[in-house]
Amino acid sequence: MDFTRDETQEAVAQVAAGLLARDLDGDALWAAFADADLLTLALPERLGGEGLSVTDVGALLTEVGRQAAQVPALATLGFGVLPIVALGDDAQQDALLTGLAGGRTFTAALAEPGAQFPARPSVTAVAEGDGHSVTGRVLAVPYAERAHRILVPTDAGVVLVDPGADGVALTPTPSASGSPEFAITFDRARGDLLAAGDNAVQTLYRIALASIGAVADGLLSGATVLAGEHLATRHQFGKPLATFQAVSQQIADVYVTSRTLHVSALAASWRVSEGLDAQDDLDVMAYWIAAEVPAAMQVLHHLHGGIGVDVTYPLHRYYSTAKDLARLVGGASYRLDLVGARCSSI
Repeated sequence: MDFTRDETQEAVAQVAAGLLARDLDGDALWAAFADADLLTLALPERLGGEGLSVTDVGALLTEVGRQAAQVPALATLGFGVLPIVALGDDAQQDALLTGLAGGRTFTAALAEPGAQFPARPSVTAVAEGDGHSVTGRVLAVPYAERAHRILVPTDAGVVLVDPGADGVALTPTPSASGSPEFAITFDRARGDLLAAGDNAVQTLYRIALASIGAVADGLLSGATVLAGEHLATRHQFGKPLATFQAVSQQIADVYVTSRTLHVSALAASWRVSEGLDAQDDLDVMAYWIAAEVPAAMQVLHHLHGGIGVDVTYPLHRYYSTAKDLARLVGGASYRLDLVGARCSSI
C-alpha cells in the first residue's frame, strides 16, 4: 500500500501545522482549532462536516503530536467524535456533535483498575427507564471534568455519561505531562446507551488505539526533528555534535524507530478506516508505543544533554506525553503478552 497523504490529508495537516506554529496556549489553540473547522472534519455532511475517516483525522492528530501540544484533540476526536460517528444513530449524532464547532470536548474511559482496554468491562450498565444505570470504577480518563460526555465501555455496550451527573465522582490523578486525568467512580449514574454489545466496545477500542498511534507517530517524529536541529547547531571541540560518530549512530537508531512506528501506525489506521481486521496491526503498534517510544525519548534526552530537562525547552513535553501514552496502552509487558497470545493462537 502507498500511505502517502492524499490532498485532503495534506490540507488538514497544513492547516493544523499553521495553527500550531502560532504558539498559542491550550485554550486559545483549541478555540483556533474550532474556528478553523478542524474539530468537525469527521462529522457527516448533514452536520456540516466532511465525513473524513480515522486515517484522515489521524493527519490532524499526528500534527498535534508533532508539536506535543497540550489540547484535548486525542480525547475529543479519537476517543469521542470518531466512535460516536461509527456507533451512533442520526439522532444521537445530531444531539451530541452539533456543539463541536464551539469547542465541545469528549473523552472515553479506556482503563479499569488493573486492566487497560478490558475485553470484558467490569463496569455494569442496567436498563432503567429511558436510560441506563452505570456502576463501576475507571482510571486515567483524560479531560473528564470538561467533557460534554464520557464514553464508558460497560457489560451492556458503550454508554454515554455526563461527568456532572448524580452518582459520578471525579478524582484528579497525576499524569507525566500535566494534562488533566481523572479516576471516576460511577454509583448508579444515569447514562444513555450509544451502542449495545461487545462489538461496540471493541469498535471504540480500535478507533482509540489507532488515534493514539497517530499522536505517538507525530510525537516521536517531532522530537527526532528537534534533536536533529540541536545536534546540527550545537558545537563541541569546534564541530557540530552531529558529526561525531557515536552521536550520529544514536540519532540514526531513533530515526529507524520513528519510521517503523510511522508505518505501523498508518497501516493500523488504514485497516480501521477500511473496516478490516486490524487487531494484529493495532497490537504490534501499541507494543511499539509502550516499549520503543519511551526508550527512544531517553536517547533523545541523552543527546540533548542538560538542556533536554530544561522546562523552558520543549523536549520535556514530548517525553512526558510519550510516558502517558505508554501507560494508557497498558505498558510494554502487557502489550507483549497480547502480541504473544495472538501469535500462539494462529
